[in-house]
Amino acid sequence: MQKKIAENDLAYRVGGLLYTPALMDNIAEKIIEHEFKSLTSLALCLEDSISDDSLEKAEKQLKTTLDILGSSNVELPLLFVRVRSVEHLAKVHTLLGEAESILTGYVLPKFDLTNCEAYCQLIKEYNLGRKNRLYIMPILESKTVADIGNRVDILWSIKKHLDSIHEYILNVRVGGNDFSNMYGLRRSETQNIYQIGVIRDILVNIINVFATDYVVSGPVWEYFGADDSKPWAEGLRKEIELDQLNGFIGKTAIHPSQLPIIYESLKVRKCDYDDANNIVNWSADDLAVAKSSDGQRMNEVKCHLKPPCPHA
Repeated sequence: MQKKIAENDLAYRVGGLLYTPALMDNIAEKIIEHEFKSLTSLALCLEDSISDDSLEKAEKQLKTTLDILGSSNVELPLLFVRVRSVEHLAKVHTLLGEAESILTGYVLPKFDLTNCEAYCQLIKEYNLGRKNRLYIMPILESKTVADIGNRVDILWSIKKHLDSIHEYILNVRVGGNDFSNMYGLRRSETQNIYQIGVIRDILVNIINVFATDYVVSGPVWEYFGADDSKPWAEGLRKEIELDQLNGFIGKTAIHPSQLPIIYESLKVRKCDYDDANNIVNWSADDLAVAKSSDGQRMNEVKCHLKPPCPHA
């Protein structure tokens, strides 16, 4: 059972997207029994987490998992499937049939100019006659996106394709580990992705191009554990803080222990909420500046009111 969520809020409800291999046969049970604390969205992965030899088995298990969830009476998180390619998306769409109806959408890895047009065409076709909108979340993580010589032009070209189906784009996501791997780099649990200069520059370019019109989600944090007072958790909190400072909203999670930290980080402070509400509903007739609700900063409506997205 999917909870109804306003379309304009849905992109912000993804939150911490938990990846789990679609091959696992106990995922439906864990979701139904609410075993994942702070779970808002989940991606059943058929890509990197599944060996090539086990793909067909994982696809069958995916169908079984969705059938079980679809017949349950519990409130479900936002559900996604991560496919491998354009051809694989078409195959999975056909395989799932009616079971696809409980999906919020698909996660599309290595989204770039070699496949974006085909992906966009498919999602338009799949939404014809569909009662609930089916979304995509493209992941920017390929070498052509990282290439400094053509990066900005390629990003703008990708955005142009996404703009043509803006209503079907829920989040734009980034592959921090994929980018790092290209340069033989890996951060420790006491470091963050923004300390890797070459990766930081890629992420900044992505934010520059996409963040005005799309929710862009932060890269995965690969450390986890049972004790959230340990360095892995402090490292995650710090990176999320820098994600948000740089314009990323939400984060990819690879372990359930990360979810409560991501969830807490997305709670808006009351002073921020009050200020945003005052700016959006500005009532001063003459002045375009006023003290914040807590009296500790200055709000200027001309500077702090973001113009509406042209595609909305």
